Amino acid sequence: MAWNRTLLDFSPRLCVAEKEVFAMMPIGPLMIEHRLIERMIHSMKKEVARMKAERKADPLFIETAVDFIKTYADQCHHGKEEDILFRELQKKRMSEDLKGTMNELVEEHRLGRKTTMELLEAKEKYQHGDREASLTMIACMEYLADFYPKHIEKEDKHFFMPVMRYFSREEKDAMLKEECEFDRQFVHKRYQEVVRRAENRFE
Repeated sequence: MAWNRTLLDFSPRLCVAEKEVFAMMPIGPLMIEHRLIERMIHSMKKEVARMKAERKADPLFIETAVDFIKTYADQCHHGKEEDILFRELQKKRMSEDLKGTMNELVEEHRLGRKTTMELLEAKEKYQHGDREASLTMIACMEYLADFYPKHIEKEDKHFFMPVMRYFSREEKDAMLKEECEFDRQFVHKRYQEVVRRAENRFE
C-alpha cells in the first residue's frame, strides 16, 4: 500500500527487512508513528530547557505541540490503537499479563490527554498575563517528555509483538486495511512538517 510505504520512508531506525515485515502487520504503522512522536517529544524537552534558561514561554510552540499531541498522537495514533487493535484484542482470550498491560496503556492514554489539556489551559492563562502559568507549562511538558518514551517502549518492546500471535493472517490484513481507512481522516505529511519546523527552532 502506498500509505504504508509513505510511513516507512520516515522510519530510518528500521532496516529494509524489518520495514517489509512491519508493513504487513497492523502494528507496523503504529510503531512507525512512534518515531515521529519521539521527535516532537525531543523538541519539547529542548523547549523546556529554553524556558528555564530564558524564563519565558513561546505560546506558539506550545500551541503547535498541543495540536500535534491532540490530533496526531491521540486522535490519529491512539485512535487506531484503541478503536481497532485494542477492540479486536478484547475479543480474544489474552493472557492476564497482556490484558493487564492493555488496561495500563488505555489509562496512560487518558492521563496523556489530561496533561495535554492542562498544558493548553496553562498556555491560555500565560497569554492573559499569568506569568506563573509558565511553571505549569514546564511541569506538563516534563511529564509528557517522561511519559511518552516509557509508554512507547512498553508498546514496542512488550506488547505489540506478543499480541500479534492472537490473530490470523486474514485478521491482521483486515486491521491493516481498517487502519488505512481510519487514516484518511488525517494528514501524516502535515505533522511530519510540524515536527520538522519544531526541530529547526533549535538548530
